[in-house]
Amino acid sequence: MAVATEVLPPGNTRDRSPDVSGARRVAVTRTRLSVAILCALAPIAAFAQSDAERIAALERRVAELERLLLATTANAKPADTAPPQRLDQLEQDVRVVQRKLELKDEESTAALANTPVVTAGEKGFSLASRDGRFNLRLRGLIHADSRDYVDDETLAPGVDGFQLRRVRPIVEGTLFGIYDYRFTPDFAGSRVVTQDAYIDARFDPRLKLRVGKFKTPFGIERLQSASDMRFVERGLPNNLVPNRDLGVQLHGDLFGGKLGYAVGVFNGVLDGGSSEASNDAENNGDKDIAARLFAQPFLASDNFALRGLGLGIAATYVDQRADSAQPQLPGYRTPGQLAAFAYRTGATATYADGQRLRWSPQLSYYYGSFGVLGEYVRVKQDVSRRIGGTLRRDGLEHDAWQLSLNYVITGEEASYGSIKPKAPFSIGSAGWGAWEAVARVGALDLDTATFTGGSSSYADPASAIQGEDAWSVGINWYLNRNLRWSFDYEQARFEGGAAADRDRADEKIAFSRFQIAF
Repeated sequence: MAVATEVLPPGNTRDRSPDVSGARRVAVTRTRLSVAILCALAPIAAFAQSDAERIAALERRVAELERLLLATTANAKPADTAPPQRLDQLEQDVRVVQRKLELKDEESTAALANTPVVTAGEKGFSLASRDGRFNLRLRGLIHADSRDYVDDETLAPGVDGFQLRRVRPIVEGTLFGIYDYRFTPDFAGSRVVTQDAYIDARFDPRLKLRVGKFKTPFGIERLQSASDMRFVERGLPNNLVPNRDLGVQLHGDLFGGKLGYAVGVFNGVLDGGSSEASNDAENNGDKDIAARLFAQPFLASDNFALRGLGLGIAATYVDQRADSAQPQLPGYRTPGQLAAFAYRTGATATYADGQRLRWSPQLSYYYGSFGVLGEYVRVKQDVSRRIGGTLRRDGLEHDAWQLSLNYVITGEEASYGSIKPKAPFSIGSAGWGAWEAVARVGALDLDTATFTGGSSSYADPASAIQGEDAWSVGINWYLNRNLRWSFDYEQARFEGGAAADRDRADEKIAFSRFQIAF
């Protein structure tokens, strides 16, 4: 602001021109103060809510300085207005205020960098640093099921009813932008089981290192998240597929995601089992080697009908030596999770005695609202049984397969992962969520050598089935991204498994599930 002067006739006693140097210093001082105030607006705005009292005090100080400057300018006289020491003091006060505002700006910048970002939504809850290199995410999964066996007169009481199939709080996150971690306990069945506990180092999309407890890289349906399963229970091949185990694994994606690979070394688990069956400890004198390749060769193709095709192959191998005291052999279950097959036990038990080789070709295909998932699994297990002075040995081969189809009736895209409804269900609105129809067929076939030899056989045909086949149909209602109702009907037919060479009665079962997943 310029300093106004009044020009009077010569000789007039009011002819007192202001001191030019003093007025200029006042103007300079006011200019500096204005610049300081303008520069301070941004940090003041950013911290107005967090430090309101201190900012108000600084504003009052600036206003007071401005008032003094205005008064000095308005009453400027050559003799007693704007003395040098007064102007020096004002300039010093301006510099002090400006420095305080600069310090406040530095504090705000540092505080902002350390202020976490909190989010909550359909994907869970998270706490993350501003740069995203550190974060903590809280998720969860609950499966509340019901089972109703049809024609269950031959079954033991209590198999029908409601149950909590999965109760899993999930804690996961990232450290230093590279190291992912995950911890998943399960409280279903009134017991606590550690499902996942691992660290995953993402050095490069093509090279990642995972250490801890996690799913063995093998079965395509087993590797699918429990929240994304299309049926209440997994198919018959999962009787032969390893589940979670402790070990170390290298994995990654090559050629822009067209080829995924995983290879690892694990303690080893039985067919269909997890490491908690052996208290998460080594259960044999050797380690399991597991490997899997899964290719999506047309992932970037212009032909959209081929993009969703995936083909894979997986295998595990171990040389396992056990004895009749600790046989280290599995049992198999029906679709309703009832015991269906077991090797002979007791003093003359059948036991693992040599190589176990599993292998599995697998596929998936998704196009529009239609999806297919299929796999075949074969396991060759060397077994022995000693009766008196006689030792019987064989390499038994069991196999299983399944093929499942799903179609999203409401038009959403089918996928290996979850389905997100276009119009989530809400009372009072037009949205009804997403509806999906599913169907599946499959079979489990056990080596006939398992049951030959009469009383010297490896399994008792009067109680252990020799095979089973099953079919299932169902409907899934996705109310929204987090809630789902599932209704399945499954029927299984058995070969053997009853006295006098008769077949075990068919299993007919209706499932329902209410799922919360976030």
